[in-house]
Amino acid sequence: MSSLNSPNFKSQDHSEENLEGVPTTFAEAIARLKNFVLQEFDQEIAQKQLYYHTREHINNVQRRANIIFQAIRPYWEISLKDNAAPDYMTRMQLLLDICATAHDMLQLFVPETQPHKSRRREMGVSETATIEKLFEYINILNQQQDEQNLNSLARFSDADLLIIRDAIEATICIYEPSEQAIYQPALYNSSKPLSPLAIIITLADIGALGMEGVAAYEREGSLLFLEENPDIIPILLNHKTLASENPELYENIRQRLLRRARFQISFAKSRLTRYAREIEHLPTDAIQVLTYEVFQYLNPTTIQEMDSRTPTAEDTPLEALITFFKLEHYIK
Repeated sequence: MSSLNSPNFKSQDHSEENLEGVPTTFAEAIARLKNFVLQEFDQEIAQKQLYYHTREHINNVQRRANIIFQAIRPYWEISLKDNAAPDYMTRMQLLLDICATAHDMLQLFVPETQPHKSRRREMGVSETATIEKLFEYINILNQQQDEQNLNSLARFSDADLLIIRDAIEATICIYEPSEQAIYQPALYNSSKPLSPLAIIITLADIGALGMEGVAAYEREGSLLFLEENPDIIPILLNHKTLASENPELYENIRQRLLRRARFQISFAKSRLTRYAREIEHLPTDAIQVLTYEVFQYLNPTTIQEMDSRTPTAEDTPLEALITFFKLEHYIK
């Protein structure tokens, strides 16, 4: 674990953060934690050949989460009915920022024993490891507060830790065979309702299609494919002779891309089908704003557009799939 006073910690977007001494405000504590997260995240990117889980993904989730937060904030505040501390919403926004930044901090892949096979993650393993490492660092920050006998303003409370844990755990996805798509089961757990902050993080994490449209969604799909199939990257550079030189490998890669193309469609349809249920516990007025202003692309017209442009026919050649996913652009 990196030193709290390491010179590698640099300000990202908190102009008032205190990097030299002990944090004196909660914003400074969040900034310190955020710098730690980004340092760890950059190591993961470099060591594990990540294409999707990069700074770009962090920025996208932060941006989407903030848009959702601002959209529901007025209705969230009304629902509190003066039962919250004056700085409650400010604290929620700071916690939202760190959850968006940290939710994918560690990426743990199952060791592969066979060549030319997609690598995968076991459900919840990366998220659990992320939470554990995050909490280790938070514990150090809290200990600093205790040792200096400072007030509790910059300390992470048990309630803060619960919010962070629930939000990151809520991003865990599982595969639903009947839909041929993934979803976040925490959104469907009636015995443990999620906080608005956790709902925001889940929606932002996989909200590219609904919030940004087809192009952003397809870009994320291409980057995810490269991240899960790094073995094909050197092959793509010379794919034009692959069919004649190694037809078995040609077919292997073609089938993997074809599965990804079909998944793009089924996942999009699943997002449209599941959306209403996933936001049903938010304030009614907030739901209207989210549906018609924030998730403006999550509609049948968008799904139809995707369905018509995505190559999913069984006889689709490898070259057409590579062109559709723009893979040569992303590996340059």
